[in-house]
Amino acid sequence: MPGKNADRRAGGKTAPVVAPVRRTQLASRDLFYTRIRRGASYALALVATTLAIGIVGYHALEHMSWLDAFHQSALLLSGMGPVVDIKSAAGKFFDSIYALFCGVILLAATGLMFAPVIHRLLHRFHIEDAGD
Repeated sequence: MPGKNADRRAGGKTAPVVAPVRRTQLASRDLFYTRIRRGASYALALVATTLAIGIVGYHALEHMSWLDAFHQSALLLSGMGPVVDIKSAAGKFFDSIYALFCGVILLAATGLMFAPVIHRLLHRFHIEDAGD
């Protein structure tokens, strides 16, 4: 019997079932601001990496100047749209993939920025999972 073996392994004693501890207070403001800073730094790193990929891609494939490549990448990443007409097939392929990728990154960065705020609001209003 599995219950008997479990009792023997625990030295003949069964472990008590401990109820999960529920916090009645919100996390401190310092911890909240730390979470906001962490989310913002992750979002900034994600955006900077994506911007660097775009700059290098446009510079290499479309032979744009560094400033024009930055301009094109920044406007695509911000959701404004392209500025320069792309001429080569490789450039058009990169431009298409990069534009789709930028849309996802924009949403991900926004989620990283607002996740601590939404988390705190859910705790503030004591919204719990319906399965509990």
